Amino acid sequence: MTPVLQTLADLVRINSINPSYDNGRPEAEIQAWIGDWFAGHGIATRLQEAMPQRPNLIATLPGRNPARRLVFEAHVDTASINGMTIPPFEPRVENGLMYGRGSCDTKGGLAGMMQALAMLKRDGITPPAEIWVVAAADEEYSFRGVLKLCEGLVAHGAVVAEPTSNRLVVAHKGVLRWKIRTHGTAAHSSKPHLGVNAISRMAKVIAAIDASDAALTAKSHPLVGSPTQNVGVIRGGVQVNFVPDGCEVEVDRRLIPGEKPDAVLADYQKLLDATGTGATMDTPMLVDAPLETAPDSAIARIASSVLRDIGLDGTPSGVPYGSDASKLSAHGVASILLGPGSIDQAHAAVEYVDCAQVEQACEFYRQMMLRFE
Repeated sequence: MTPVLQTLADLVRINSINPSYDNGRPEAEIQAWIGDWFAGHGIATRLQEAMPQRPNLIATLPGRNPARRLVFEAHVDTASINGMTIPPFEPRVENGLMYGRGSCDTKGGLAGMMQALAMLKRDGITPPAEIWVVAAADEEYSFRGVLKLCEGLVAHGAVVAEPTSNRLVVAHKGVLRWKIRTHGTAAHSSKPHLGVNAISRMAKVIAAIDASDAALTAKSHPLVGSPTQNVGVIRGGVQVNFVPDGCEVEVDRRLIPGEKPDAVLADYQKLLDATGTGATMDTPMLVDAPLETAPDSAIARIASSVLRDIGLDGTPSGVPYGSDASKLSAHGVASILLGPGSIDQAHAAVEYVDCAQVEQACEFYRQMMLRFE
């Protein structure tokens, strides 16, 4: 294998499932391996603890202008391996594809960033700006790695590895996740008239949410499309011969750039009030803002130019999923997404990445390091 593919294979062999999922483990193990890898290439690193045994790793290469900094970030944690139909930690290359958990999301991008930095070090090149390559923790669950990274961070641009098929992404959706509850009165099922059925009340709530889909499709963003909503979990009742006195659902609402979480939640409260069910909403479990980086920003313009120069499409685009980039952007760091692989293979039963795209991404990252001032 080429150096970047060998690095990717080595990363895939390490179980770095997010600890919030089955068979997960803290990121300390994979970060130790990455730290040793950079040390072998003469590149300084440091650990930044986001949670106990769950650090970010930051590799640094000084630039000609110490007042300028460009961040390359990829997360090391992966999704669960439940349901996978291939060996998750045995990287295999076949027909130009590398298989294994994390190969696409996002160890392919991380391997490219690592090798790009090592090439500059090997060739004795001092880039215009200081370069950070950040292997981040906890993207797959609650973004605590990137939030820790943002504490006190001063940077002038960021490239975040996500599977974009090496397309330049300047916009993506955000997400709100929260619980809605209905309340009733318990009774024996032989006399249901003595109780109030919380599940029946929730049925009205769900019907009202479904009926509001049309209002969402009326909104649109030129790069990411319309907002979406999904009732993904429902819980209620104790046993079949009880009238249930409680029911809850979990809602996933994708936000487009320009939407404000508080305003979106206020609209849902109005919708619930109109059902007459007395339904209540919990404080959101997750609030993640959308990403929208101006296509004429320095980071996007340079990225577009680099892509064209290496024979790829430099047109700015958008994606429906979220990433660490929106947190960096909210912190004031203009950010883009670009990485090998397709989101369709991320978290999949058969996860793989196109090896040629990994090589292309590595060259893109190297050129960005050389051109960003």
